[in-house]
Amino acid sequence: MQKAVDKAYHAIRKAVLDGEFSSGDRLKESVLAATIGVSRTPVREALRRLSAEGLIDFSSSHRAAVAQWGDENISELFRLRSTLESYAASLAAANISTEKTEELISLQDRMESAAQARNRIQFKAISLLNNQFHKIILDASGNKRLVTLMSGLIEMAVILQTYRGYSEADLARSFGHHREMIAAFEARDSEWAGSVMKSHILAARASYLRRQDRTPEAGKVSVGQT
Repeated sequence: MQKAVDKAYHAIRKAVLDGEFSSGDRLKESVLAATIGVSRTPVREALRRLSAEGLIDFSSSHRAAVAQWGDENISELFRLRSTLESYAASLAAANISTEKTEELISLQDRMESAAQARNRIQFKAISLLNNQFHKIILDASGNKRLVTLMSGLIEMAVILQTYRGYSEADLARSFGHHREMIAAFEARDSEWAGSVMKSHILAARASYLRRQDRTPEAGKVSVGQT
């Protein structure tokens, strides 16, 4: 039974984080069970686990859906990230290995390539690569309690597709922050790394909330999903 629950948990979690479901999409137990190849009972248990992580919400009628947050809650999410993740980055600067720093460089190279591919920005690819980038930094902090607290917050950015609709200026700023963070890690400078991460998260919040206001933006580029 536990193997079936784990199988369902990992399959549903991956589908949500890979963007197969959008924020607010209903998750039907019968459909998930048939797709994954298990009964509905392990699917139900897997959904409960994902709900505890904040990725899934249950309605009053016990129907499961991908977590959906209002603007006020999303703003709070970014504030939490700016505080906790800047601390994680400052810890990571003292702990991160050369191998992991090189992996960050590779991920950033791939993000920039995805931003230039065939004149269509591949936002979904960038979002997934960005998630990996931030997870490496979080893991490099060496603080297990912080990793537990932060994992769901970082993954929520994938569900919200915070990169989708970024202007060219937004992308350039975000990528610049990534490059500067890498430089801070190479210099083993905790204050620098923490400061850049805080600016990075707060800039992402401003961009996301500005788009939700639906005001015209100069330099907006079309979405090219992969």
